[in-house]
Amino acid sequence: MKSALDNNRPIYLQIKESIEEDILNGLLKPEDQIPSNSQLVKHFNINPVTVLKGINLLVDEEIIYKKRGVGMFVSPDAPEKLKKRFSKTFLKEQIEPLIAIAKPLGLSQQEVQEMIDRAWKGEEND
Repeated sequence: MKSALDNNRPIYLQIKESIEEDILNGLLKPEDQIPSNSQLVKHFNINPVTVLKGINLLVDEEIIYKKRGVGMFVSPDAPEKLKKRFSKTFLKEQIEPLIAIAKPLGLSQQEVQEMIDRAWKGEEND
């Protein structure tokens, strides 16, 4: 869980995204209990309504679910749902703009792939 929040973005979205990141990174696994609303309120020192708003978004997206009287838990298919959603976002926000820059530069798909491969391995791209 993040230790600090960014004042430039809605806090409830940051709460939601923090839990999503923990799920994607394997810190929260399917059927794990997420921190309670009161724990989140105390951790981030924020209004309980703000926490609830972020949590409700995750419930609406079926990323987490409520066990009455027990708490909130990660849905069994949450990691797959999140990976699929983030993959679509990655394509739109990163890959498509990359291609839009590479084509006018005259870079071939193979050249771009080779650059990606080198970067993935941590090698210098000339």
